[in-house]
Amino acid sequence: MQIVGNKWTALILRDLFSGPKRFCELEKSVGNINPRTLSQRLDDLEAYGIITKESFAEVPPRTEYTLTQKGQDLRPVLKQMAAWGTKYCSPGFSL
Repeated sequence: MQIVGNKWTALILRDLFSGPKRFCELEKSVGNINPRTLSQRLDDLEAYGIITKESFAEVPPRTEYTLTQKGQDLRPVLKQMAAWGTKYCSPGFSL
């Protein structure tokens, strides 16, 4: 929970399950996340070995974030958490 328990982290991981993403793509898909918060969450995930960050020497510069195998292994965990939430979530309550 120390890794995935922070606000926004599960949504970032959800979006990375479909493949590599750039910062701006994550910013749009996650929602109302502050860019500074997104940057911090990505740095944390990288420090834990959940994602990798690859920078390309292009103009303009491009950086992509990709799940490592350790990150991919979180997929069934997050799916089970989502299933539990759906099963026990009271009507009218949304995540």
